Amino acid sequence: MTAPAIYSTRIRHTRIEPVRNSFDYTSYSWYVDVDALPRLPRWLGPFARFRAEDHLEPDPAAATDTLRSRVDAFLAGQGVDLCGGRVTALLNARVLGYVFNPLSVYWCHDADGSLRCVIAEVHNTYGQRHSYLIRPDGDDRAEVDKQFYVSPFNDVSGRYTMRFPEPGDTLSLNVVLHRDGHGPFTATVRGTRQPATSRTVLRTQLRTPLAPLVVSARIRIQGITLWARGLPVMARPDGRQKETVQ
Repeated sequence: MTAPAIYSTRIRHTRIEPVRNSFDYTSYSWYVDVDALPRLPRWLGPFARFRAEDHLEPDPAAATDTLRSRVDAFLAGQGVDLCGGRVTALLNARVLGYVFNPLSVYWCHDADGSLRCVIAEVHNTYGQRHSYLIRPDGDDRAEVDKQFYVSPFNDVSGRYTMRFPEPGDTLSLNVVLHRDGHGPFTATVRGTRQPATSRTVLRTQLRTPLAPLVVSARIRIQGITLWARGLPVMARPDGRQKETVQ
């Protein structure tokens, strides 16, 4: 089993055109073994609750709905069987009943411990989610076609280049969206690992209180700012438009 950890993170978003804009913010993420989710003391419980329904889609055949059963169900749909291999995940927990996971990453290993594939799960600010199965090369890089509407300023065209090395003492994730005729949109996550002790959890809450709610609010504020600067809004696939953005 992988011991749970907390990464203090800095997330940065950069777009080149048609409006040049860059912003970053601090937050934190949990790094967990999906078969051994953290159990905190009761007095800390409201600040970190892990619920299967916050991630992926359920397996209708599973006797119990767990994060592991959801991972296995998604992989089975892609023709992948880990044969019980370890799955670690970087994600956000619920804080005072609220959770927002712009990006969750699952590192999926075979029974011998070798990395088989990675799941990148994306949530937008409209309450929708989508998961990509990626198969990194020897440099932890992979490419995948964009299939999910995340930002009202980018349609679903384009291709992602992703680099998701497994976290160690530090965390370094990179996502670049390439679209024909457009400059790239880049998102990075950098972090430093700390053991998930009660003291660390408390210190993290004091430093970045209500982090999921704050991140969601910051994303919406940035979207409104870009809209006010004249960045054109792309219709959602269902024809609706909104001014909020990731």
